[in-house]
Amino acid sequence: MTLILLMMIAILICLVMYQAVNRVGHRKQLRRLRSEIERISSLGTHEKLLLMTNDREFKALLMEINRLLEAQHQMYSDYAKMEISMKKMVSNISHDLKTPLTVVLGYIEMLHLDPAMHAEERERLLGKVYVKTQETLVLIHDFFDLAKLESGDQDMPMTRILMNERCGTTILAYYDILTEQGYLVHIEIPDHPIYGFGNDEALHRVLNNLISNSIQYGNHGKQLGLTLREDESSVYVDIWDRGKGIDAMHIDHVFERMYTLEDSRNKFYQGSGLGLTITKRLVESMGGSIHLRSKPYELTVFTVQLKKVQY
Repeated sequence: MTLILLMMIAILICLVMYQAVNRVGHRKQLRRLRSEIERISSLGTHEKLLLMTNDREFKALLMEINRLLEAQHQMYSDYAKMEISMKKMVSNISHDLKTPLTVVLGYIEMLHLDPAMHAEERERLLGKVYVKTQETLVLIHDFFDLAKLESGDQDMPMTRILMNERCGTTILAYYDILTEQGYLVHIEIPDHPIYGFGNDEALHRVLNNLISNSIQYGNHGKQLGLTLREDESSVYVDIWDRGKGIDAMHIDHVFERMYTLEDSRNKFYQGSGLGLTITKRLVESMGGSIHLRSKPYELTVFTVQLKKVQY
């Protein structure tokens, strides 16, 4: 009996010693863990915690901490990108507003300093003032439109749209301009009704923007087309041309705000560098998506995808 008691005491002593050693080990690991977290946080690096341990709970804790660190790193990265984008946007807004306003001020000074100016010359300068003022108003409207779209303040009631009618009406409004400029126009709209889910006014603006863009930049190929197609869940509108197109290295950037590559479509699209950005936001506000593929001087296609509605 005494032997059994001694053995039990020995076992208890071993357990206490084992737990004590474990506690010391855990404290060391926790101190090292805290030190590593403080170092990573202070340096702002993209490192992860790498500590050797056989403790399952400690491993699970490390995995969760690494997950949180990764999320934090991504948040900082996104914030840095947004800050750069906003600085660039403010700089470009200032420049784009300053340019037409400076021209307008110059014309007004000419009119003010020469009261004896001939009526024809005065009329010509006033016409230029009017054009530049309109350009400035379009630019300001673009800024406000984009701000409303990105803040979610844009009222956009959704409904069923007869895509055949919307596409046909929009492209036919350009038909005379296209034929006068020598374009070959290709229109592919099925005879059976196709319905999409969206906002008719927003879709009208999207198609107008893309067609105007193709007219401006597709003049080398002198061909422009609109194709309406569908599958089981979506409807698609392709606006295409055979103009100078966009190089592959720039395709991922053309929808960015204030993208100012001199040869990109976005910069001169509506004079603000916001045209394609607004177009994309409008499509996304309708629950759709827009895609671009381009092979310069062969084929450039903007594809708008919306949800399909059964009739």
